[in-house]
Amino acid sequence: MRSLRTGLSLAALVTCLVALLTAPAAHAADTPLRDLAAAKGKVIGTAVTGSKLTGTYGDIAGREFNALTPGNAMKWGSVEPTRGSFNWAEADQIVDFAEAHGQQVRGHTLVWHSQNPSWLTNGSWTSAELSQLMNDHIALEVGRYKGRLATWDVVNEPFNEDGTYRQTLWYDGLGADYIAQALTAARAADPSAKLYINDYNVEGVNAKSTALYNLVRSLKERGIPIDGVGLQAHLILGQVPSTLQQNIQRFADLGVDVAITELDIRMQLPSDSAKLTQQAADYKAVMNACLAVSRCVGVTVWGFTDSDSWIPGTFPGQGAATPYDENYAPKPAYYAIAESLGGGTTTPPPTGACTATYSVGNQWNTGFTGQVRIACSGAALSSWKVSWTFGAGQQLTQAWNASCTQSGATVTCSNASYNGTVPDGGSVTFGFNGSWSGSNPVPTVTLG
Repeated sequence: MRSLRTGLSLAALVTCLVALLTAPAAHAADTPLRDLAAAKGKVIGTAVTGSKLTGTYGDIAGREFNALTPGNAMKWGSVEPTRGSFNWAEADQIVDFAEAHGQQVRGHTLVWHSQNPSWLTNGSWTSAELSQLMNDHIALEVGRYKGRLATWDVVNEPFNEDGTYRQTLWYDGLGADYIAQALTAARAADPSAKLYINDYNVEGVNAKSTALYNLVRSLKERGIPIDGVGLQAHLILGQVPSTLQQNIQRFADLGVDVAITELDIRMQLPSDSAKLTQQAADYKAVMNACLAVSRCVGVTVWGFTDSDSWIPGTFPGQGAATPYDENYAPKPAYYAIAESLGGGTTTPPPTGACTATYSVGNQWNTGFTGQVRIACSGAALSSWKVSWTFGAGQQLTQAWNASCTQSGATVTCSNASYNGTVPDGGSVTFGFNGSWSGSNPVPTVTLG
């Protein structure tokens, strides 16, 4: 820390406490994410590819996360590519790895319209046959891992965007009650596993999430086993739904758990510091929404490294969606997750990289209008806080674009919900009115 005083002008530096940098050192936080999450009673998980669970990939997967989801290994097309011929190798590998590392496993997924084996999708089945096939598949797969998996995504993506049921092999062949049938079969196969319905674009309050809400309410009323809903959260940079926490809460109020199951936040490539800073703020917003609701059990990212992400192959020109880059270096998003879970920032800002400048734009006999400009060069912020000490009894009377408090002579201001991000090379400002009597001198300032 250093102190300075100047009487040359009304411009002064104020304390700029960096919440998160866009270019932290390429090492993880001192406390693994899983330990931070466990301290808050939450899950922090990742989807994984079994064949990669060695070396650096395996080290990070084991160290940072307390839950694993097989990205593809438990889908029907993977485990029974030919009718009656099974391949459990990768699924078993992931479960074994999780047990060796004290992690829980989320089974994904039993009944879905996609990634089914061709023998199933191309078959001509009566309703009775299709019903039996589904029951048998659930009994076999859930039964194989009975007592070893914490949760199952039993039914995946049952709705269209407008809230109508998706036309699928299951809906067309069995009607809407295929969902209740699947849940009932899963409960019979493993009474201890938590059973979920999982879907995408249901993170905020909208037609699709309301259809899911109404379904869950109906299932509960009918006594059908349903323990939770999964909100996939494949999000776009800067587009975290404003109603996310409200939506989580309304499902929790039905008496079910909620999980963020497949979180990634994609951007148009190439990435840059401003995009990475926004992404960090978005990850933090999702984490905070979950942490605010007691029945939100946790967050799973859909792959923790950009080298293992599905985004570039599905959304050409987009990517950089996960908390680690292709070289396994933690990105600002990683530190945002850590900070949300109560961890500290591990890397200080470069000296002088972010500054805040105090100025008085207008002054009259009893009052004045001031402004603080926060600017970064060589670093970036996902949130900020500034403080200063008045030297002549000045008092803040109003502030805008910031949340400000005054205790004695000390004023502390932090960002509003919409302007915490300060990109490298960018700036934000906030203003205030104050009163003074006799003099309005430059504050004594510390820069940290």
